Amino acid sequence: MDAGHVPVLLAEALEYLAIRPQGTYVDATFGGGGHARRILERLSTGRLIAFDADPQARERCADFPAERFTLVHANFRELGHRLDALGAGTIDGILYDLGVSSMQLDAAERGMSFREEATLDMRLDPTTGPTAAEMLGALGEAELAQIIFEYGQERAARRIARAIVRRREEGRLPLTTTGLAALIAGVLHRYGHRERIHPATRTFQALRIAVNDELGALRESLVAATDRIVEGGRIVAISFHSLEDKIVKEHFRSDRRLEVLTRKPVTPSEAERQANPRARSSKLRAARKREEPS
Repeated sequence: MDAGHVPVLLAEALEYLAIRPQGTYVDATFGGGGHARRILERLSTGRLIAFDADPQARERCADFPAERFTLVHANFRELGHRLDALGAGTIDGILYDLGVSSMQLDAAERGMSFREEATLDMRLDPTTGPTAAEMLGALGEAELAQIIFEYGQERAARRIARAIVRRREEGRLPLTTTGLAALIAGVLHRYGHRERIHPATRTFQALRIAVNDELGALRESLVAATDRIVEGGRIVAISFHSLEDKIVKEHFRSDRRLEVLTRKPVTPSEAERQANPRARSSKLRAARKREEPS
């Protein structure tokens, strides 16, 4: 496990997974490997398949047992056909630890944080797809405003989008994290920004979600996971903002094959909140696949 990444709601996730020692499990978001390592400890002859879009994830699992662990370099939206390719037709449980890992946020070159100057990249997989800078160079004002409003829940979305497009038309579009953050801060301060969070926080979240199609990937993966979970198997999802949580909640409630195990989301204890600030906004939901009537 990476020293800078502490797994969130670890005990609760393991409890709701109800791991069968001989089962096949999926960690849909390997990240620092904290959850994966503890799942493996509970598997005697079982198998763990982990997904991560980040090519660097392979470096973080060098000491994992190859006979029981497989890392797939892919986004979890590819869950279905990747499992088929591995001969894992069904699985006993799956864990999603959603959002971006602290390692990716702290890596300046990934362009996801405005704390250090870097190219506006924001891709979870830096080997494929358009960057945030390329997106800002191509989108129209209305579409950009919609992304910032919908994915960032930013009330000043239209003003921010207008400022970005105006800069682009002038040939001065900011292509770095700090440059974009400064532009957004200037826009919001002119309109009396008074929040404790940095003015660019919501817009950066929105752009990252759009660049990686995070919400679309989650919807697709939840359907594929439900298709492949055995009767009695579990789906456990840890989310960090309301958009992710809403998708998980709606899928669990709308898919009649699932029984919701968490009437209300599980949240971290005060001790965990104090020890790990990343945990503060986390919510865990779990569901069990119903047994089909014989």
